[in-house]
Amino acid sequence: MSVALNHRVEGPAGAPVLVLLNSLGADLRMWEPQAAALRGELRLVRLDTRGHGDSPVPAGPWTLADLGGDVLALLDSLGIERASFAGVSLGGSTAVWLAAHAPERVDRVLACFTAAWFGSPDPWLKRAEIVRAKGVEAVADAVIDRWFTEEVDPGLRARMREMIVATPPEGYAAATEVVAHLDLREDLGRITAPTLVVSGAEDPACPPEVGRALAAGIPGAEFVEVEGAAHLGNLERPDAVTALIRAHLPTEDS
Repeated sequence: MSVALNHRVEGPAGAPVLVLLNSLGADLRMWEPQAAALRGELRLVRLDTRGHGDSPVPAGPWTLADLGGDVLALLDSLGIERASFAGVSLGGSTAVWLAAHAPERVDRVLACFTAAWFGSPDPWLKRAEIVRAKGVEAVADAVIDRWFTEEVDPGLRARMREMIVATPPEGYAAATEVVAHLDLREDLGRITAPTLVVSGAEDPACPPEVGRALAAGIPGAEFVEVEGAAHLGNLERPDAVTALIRAHLPTEDS
């Protein structure tokens, strides 16, 4: 059953709608650079994934279909029939799921710093176990090291670490288990929405070869590699990612 997600709607009514989907351990604030740049030209819908930010933490286990269903329910509540979707990491996988399972609701997709399958579930299940036993603080530093290169602004690292630690432990753990078990590889061939896959050249979680494999599985998908970016490239290289969003999305006349 879907849950009512905390969300924020910005931008001119009637403009093309872009839904921004978050990574594991982040809330809607992770898209602030893109929102600041794009809210004058697009109708933006930012949201907190279930278990994150100010959204509810329903009893688990959850699946990727649950996360996608939450997004569709939010669109229904807002009266939005179709939208484009940009997502990072787990949010990127959610965008891909939506394109495969609700194609009538999807205009275009940007699958950023993500994968169709995140490998063996064991490391993810171990992380969920640690969080349930010791809290999100116990994994925060390791997560930050994967999110950013060493060159990133220390202030950004500190702010995002605070965001991770503020995530409800059960929400983080249950969402981690979603990552552990998701596998979209058999779904990719049914996607018809124009799709851009974006990878960070220095992403240890979803390296460029993973992004290339994702793009290769989606008919007609394009692939771009962003230099100087690790896993949260929309924050580390905001101008580059914002430019890719602008280039990929439909205009008012399209």
